Amino acid sequence: MAQSHLLGLPRIGAKRELKFALEKYWRGEINQSELQQVASVIRQHNWQSAQDKGIDWLTVGDFSFYDQVLDTSILLGVVPERFAEGEADNLLDNYFRIARGSAPEGTQVQPSEMTKWFNTNYHYIVPEFTNDQAFNLNTELLQPQITQAKEFSNQLKIQLIGPVTYLWLGKSRNAHEFDKLKLLPELVTTYQKLLTYFEQQGIEWVQVEEPILALDLEDEWLNAITQAYTELGSEASVKLLLTTYFDHINDKLDRVAELPLDGLHLDVVSGGTEQLLNVANYWPKSKVLSVGIVNGRNVWRNDLGQSLKALEAVKVRYEDNLWISTSCSLLHSPVELNSEQKLDTELKTWLAFAEQKVQEVADLTVGLTRGENVISSALQGSASAVASKQVSSRVHNQEVQDRTNSITDVLRQRQSEFGKRKLAQRKHFKFPQLATTTIGSFPQTDSIRQARRAFKAKEIDEQAYTKAIRTEIQQAIKEQERIGLDVLVHGEAERNDMVEYFGEQLNGFTFTQFGWVQSYGSRCVKPPIIYGDVSRKQAITVEWSKYAQSLSEKKVKGMLTGPTTILAWSFEREDLAAPHIADQIALALRDEVLDLEKNGIDVIQIDEPAFRELLPLRKSEQPQYLEWSVNAFRLSAAGVADTTQIHTHMCYSEFNEIIDSIARLDADVITIESSRSDMELLQTFNDFKYPNEIGPGVYDIHSPRIPTKEEVSELIELAANHVPVDQLWVNPDCGLKTRNWDQVRPALKNLVDAAQEMRQKLTA
Repeated sequence: MAQSHLLGLPRIGAKRELKFALEKYWRGEINQSELQQVASVIRQHNWQSAQDKGIDWLTVGDFSFYDQVLDTSILLGVVPERFAEGEADNLLDNYFRIARGSAPEGTQVQPSEMTKWFNTNYHYIVPEFTNDQAFNLNTELLQPQITQAKEFSNQLKIQLIGPVTYLWLGKSRNAHEFDKLKLLPELVTTYQKLLTYFEQQGIEWVQVEEPILALDLEDEWLNAITQAYTELGSEASVKLLLTTYFDHINDKLDRVAELPLDGLHLDVVSGGTEQLLNVANYWPKSKVLSVGIVNGRNVWRNDLGQSLKALEAVKVRYEDNLWISTSCSLLHSPVELNSEQKLDTELKTWLAFAEQKVQEVADLTVGLTRGENVISSALQGSASAVASKQVSSRVHNQEVQDRTNSITDVLRQRQSEFGKRKLAQRKHFKFPQLATTTIGSFPQTDSIRQARRAFKAKEIDEQAYTKAIRTEIQQAIKEQERIGLDVLVHGEAERNDMVEYFGEQLNGFTFTQFGWVQSYGSRCVKPPIIYGDVSRKQAITVEWSKYAQSLSEKKVKGMLTGPTTILAWSFEREDLAAPHIADQIALALRDEVLDLEKNGIDVIQIDEPAFRELLPLRKSEQPQYLEWSVNAFRLSAAGVADTTQIHTHMCYSEFNEIIDSIARLDADVITIESSRSDMELLQTFNDFKYPNEIGPGVYDIHSPRIPTKEEVSELIELAANHVPVDQLWVNPDCGLKTRNWDQVRPALKNLVDAAQEMRQKLTA
């Protein structure tokens, strides 16, 4: 009889209860006991809901107050030395300090680096290792979860990041790089102690996650997997479910099958159902095979009939050892579809959020073990939804398809190469050396939120709303002029989210009220859903940009979100290939860019923070992705005159492998995240002579701490060691919407002062 389990559930709560509790705690409005109570209620709901739907194995350890990789660092005692100074008197505050760079006592310290979790929009806190790294178990954060879970079930499974993936994710920060794998023997010993602890807690299964198996691994890392699990599996007193996701592991099945493991989880959504035919050649039928067949990363309803057919291929072989699950953790999915009261009725029938996906896992398990007639209602609903979507007229727009099919290479090419444009732009703009700017957004104040809320609730009319937003734009322009920035932004007061805002004004998108997904810590995003062909309804940003520019004699950037980022940060349709969706979005943005230029906005930023995010994990598939994503950006930007300066912004990217593709974007100026890594990313530019202009971030906006002028100066000097000064801009890492003005004003003033001092040095 097949069994059901989940790789993980959302931990933010259906109404973002954890987000609001965290932010209250950080502001000192609730105590730690109250924060823990919110966490307990969320876990209780998750387990109770899964149990009520018929899930056999409950998962423990998928809850986190900030990030599961940071949780693992705490569990293993990996805490950077700098956090010892001004240490808080409790573990949770020290935990937050590593992530946020602050402590209740006010001691300021730089937080650990944050970067993207594989090819998702989730961020993790990067572990920091030293050459003589020691590991020491600390189960204080995990123990309350285990204790609470025992009240629900005896069939408990722990979620745990595996030792090899954990090492792979980490880095050396202050010392010279060393071979991280030399830490593996002691780390494995620590994991052995951890498994013994789980046995003592009455845990039967450990879901040990090694997502790096989905990558093109070098032999040393493959050997590390063999070494780690030969030791762990041979002596484990609990059962180990080796868990992979985000792509296939067909090329490693033979090696994995030799390991002394009790179970294997495959993602057959991202990795393809052909894995099910392949796995039978390697994985013993005497061991558990977990099949992740319900998509944990998108919002479309599962085709239960097709899934059952795929599962039949392995049911006969694995029988009682077959487990059914989601492809990956439902961390990447919104929580509850039934909360959505404003979604179009037909569209809603096509969707499934986390709660519905849990039910799909349960239904598939029942259908496989007890027969399809037992789940006939669920099968009928699934089939109706699939059929409805296939024929719906709202999905397909022939005019958009014809325009996309007529795209030529000429449309993706600027009028002149960058050298000529650079001369024209310098004559046109006369920006100073080391020009200062920001990435785009300014703090989302209470007055902004109140105005937006009142407008949506129809408590104020459009005229009153426009007046309120114009007041905010006025204030943002005044603040920037007072600080002394060279190129201004309007602050994006009218925007709820950099992707949702554009999606709301594009055909082919729909939106939710409560479809929130965690991005990092308390930061949640509400991705739009792309269900059909995309086109622009009308001008989106032109009037706001024109108004902002009318308030200053300095240049004010027009601010757009790029085609790849809009695609990456939306739930995309599954019936059209990503390159075609990206080109449709790019054409809509091209129309907006040309309208901005016609209205006197000649510095235009097209943000692509997610440029690397969709990069396939397999190297063989990466060139094709880079080709179409570069082409989509160029299509959106290439129609303007030489004197119009195109900026773009990227963050959380390892650039060295794709720097040539970034250069092929042919943006006049690129701004990048780099402050948390001490300009480490710019090492790439020692070997690759980037031709265009670049603004490496010198102010980490993801932490509440305010950088000093001296810190900013040091980062500018570091940047100048890698990039010629006449190519450099000075700017923060990212937009400032999550900060408050009391943090932003002094930070930007220090940034401007540092840039001006550097100019004086250069002149002298």
